[in-house]
Amino acid sequence: MRQVLVLGGTAWLGREIARAALEHGAEVTCLARGSAGEAPRGARLVRADRRQPTAYAAVQDRVWDDVIELSYDLDLVRPALDALAGRAEHWTLVSTVSVYADETTPGDDERAAVVEPVDLDTYAHAKVASERATADAPGPALLIARPGLIVGPGDPSDRFGYWPGRFALASEDGHPVLVPEVHGRAAQVIDVRDLAAWIVRAGAAGATGVVNAVGQVRALADVLDLAALAAGFEGERVAASDAALIEAGVAYWAGPRSLPLWIPVEMRGFNRHRNDAFRASGGMLRPLAETIADVLDDERARGLDRPRRAGLSRLEEITVLGQLGAPDGDGSGATPKR
Repeated sequence: MRQVLVLGGTAWLGREIARAALEHGAEVTCLARGSAGEAPRGARLVRADRRQPTAYAAVQDRVWDDVIELSYDLDLVRPALDALAGRAEHWTLVSTVSVYADETTPGDDERAAVVEPVDLDTYAHAKVASERATADAPGPALLIARPGLIVGPGDPSDRFGYWPGRFALASEDGHPVLVPEVHGRAAQVIDVRDLAAWIVRAGAAGATGVVNAVGQVRALADVLDLAALAAGFEGERVAASDAALIEAGVAYWAGPRSLPLWIPVEMRGFNRHRNDAFRASGGMLRPLAETIADVLDDERARGLDRPRRAGLSRLEEITVLGQLGAPDGDGSGATPKR
């Protein structure tokens, strides 16, 4: 039986990786504080604070077939390598496509230049530093996985779920939905369950190198249409230009008072990465409509109008629609659409 150690395993992606490894027939250990939740049933949870010098003592009793690291904090990454790299056959580091320096060129692959890690308080810089530290560690075969936007049920970031949730809420209250202009815009997402399953299979196969673990590039218009269809939304969408949204104080991509998935058109390379290596290494992607349906079920269970980490509250959205002159479409940059 393969021995898999997940450094984490109690939060969203880590728990899904642990679950996938169990389904793959591995014996799974999760090393975590446990403050984010429990490990999946069947996995062994070793409670440890990774900032303590004895954090890895309980997992140094064997050789691990795969160690899976999710952190980007060098203060966590380096001690784990010091303690375990010599006791691992294979090491998987989960990084991100945010490491790439060029956000303007669509279709880049893993050979594209990355940012120089000069500011480790910046997510992308910290990820690059973690990649380099891991690559420099002697010992295990190394796979660096660079996912794009990870989506699916339970997503704590609230980014992707905003859209099926918002269309469902609008179906209930009858107000329009504010959307960005979608012409020429794309979205690229990967279901957390597909990513986790690939990480486990790739580790078992001894895969090495750098792989963009990303989904297919989809037109943003198609993604929003699928979300509206799943939610049964047949009402009005008010599309606003970048300039109008920025003037109204709406942020792009993520965070409070944002329109998730919307990014400025000049950043068109940010979410259009090649996934050839992922597919060649056994990566499989479920239909996007299936992911959206599952996300919508999760959104309903968590509350459609709950406080969110990303997106506009319904009140904020209605206020912005008023600022744009909606629903008549006579405001700056606003165009009603069905």
